[in-house]
Amino acid sequence: MPYVITGSCIDVMDRSCVEECPVDCIYEGDRMLYIQPDECVECARCEPVCPQISIYHHDDLPDESKDYERINSEFFTDLGSPGGARKVGRVGTDHPDVA
Repeated sequence: MPYVITGSCIDVMDRSCVEECPVDCIYEGDRMLYIQPDECVECARCEPVCPQISIYHHDDLPDESKDYERINSEFFTDLGSPGGARKVGRVGTDHPDVA
């Protein structure tokens, strides 16, 4: 798991990170955004543009946000690795811990 979006994204979804991502690996749920771990190339371009300070490298996750590594990963259990968020569009659902 490279980069992780945490709870401060819930109900905000600024989308600056989506515009910055060169590989289109940030997917839109209903209440927050999620990074597809197999598609992320760890370029780190998403992290500094997030005004909510919601994106962290998995090694740097604050203790209170550690569950979001699992949440981001599990969000893609059914969705898989579609190869680009723009093709999929808004997913419209969230991980159960976020919903």
